[in-house]
Amino acid sequence: MTARMGVIGVGMMGSNHARVYHELEETELVAVCDVNEERAREIARRYGANWYTDHEKMLREEELDGVSVCVPTKYHADVAVDALEAGVHVLVEKPIADTVENALRIIEAAEEHGLKLAVGHIERFNPSVIKAKEVISRGDVGDIVVMSAKRVGPYPPRIRDVGVIVDLAVHDIDVMMYLTESDVVEVYAAAGSAIVRTREDYAEIMLKFEGDPTGLIEVNWLTPYKERRLEVTGREAILEVQYIDQELRMMDEEGVKVFNIEREEPLKIELRDFAEAILEDREPVVDGTTGLKVLRTAIAALESVERNEPVSLED
Repeated sequence: MTARMGVIGVGMMGSNHARVYHELEETELVAVCDVNEERAREIARRYGANWYTDHEKMLREEELDGVSVCVPTKYHADVAVDALEAGVHVLVEKPIADTVENALRIIEAAEEHGLKLAVGHIERFNPSVIKAKEVISRGDVGDIVVMSAKRVGPYPPRIRDVGVIVDLAVHDIDVMMYLTESDVVEVYAAAGSAIVRTREDYAEIMLKFEGDPTGLIEVNWLTPYKERRLEVTGREAILEVQYIDQELRMMDEEGVKVFNIEREEPLKIELRDFAEAILEDREPVVDGTTGLKVLRTAIAALESVERNEPVSLED
């Protein structure tokens, strides 16, 4: 049994969703949609799917089980709600929406229609993160004390509607919440614009979690090379996650251990999980509530930058 899937928005990320749906055994790519007709035609031809420039028409005419929403962030809510109201399960790329209000619109629509809602926080499906969670859960690291993430690289011209906090930092906010199994209660951030004058292109974010852990996230679009790294310091050991190379090392008093990790494309793991959630009638690994928590934290970081003071997330 396979899930019939569509993709709305086939730019850089959406075209990868189309490719993976075409490749997975659990899915069949049925249709793609993009406002750029040439792009929609090209991706549809490449993977043997139907193409549309109007997502509402696609939702009416195709029998879809699920759809990936890969349009610019400011359109996430409108497109995702249209799909949910058409009776189609939705995976919306990260962040879940541009505002908390729009995120709630998506979540409420999914609940109202009894449909699955997944949010594309892809690093959650990185094999090195999955392994890190396993190591932490069995107690090898001890209680987590502090986490430090570095996610830097050159400016991506594809990003036009959000800054570096919402585009990049959300990845590490989500992973830190996942590894600690706790929510962020306070955020303090500093940021600025060196190249992109309309929004921040570098930021340092300090997170305080429920209980003891703290997290520090460094993000920018200024570094000429890509680096994606996370260090987790526990009371018993330190873990170092290399996202790009999918590597995990643990350092303790006995030395350094390098874990054997079976590499796989995180997007394939993510979209397989979404398809299985549909086929098996279970919740996806990253649901709407998680996406909302991450978005609230990112927005709090932006508020902290503007106010130049810590922002509390506790009700």
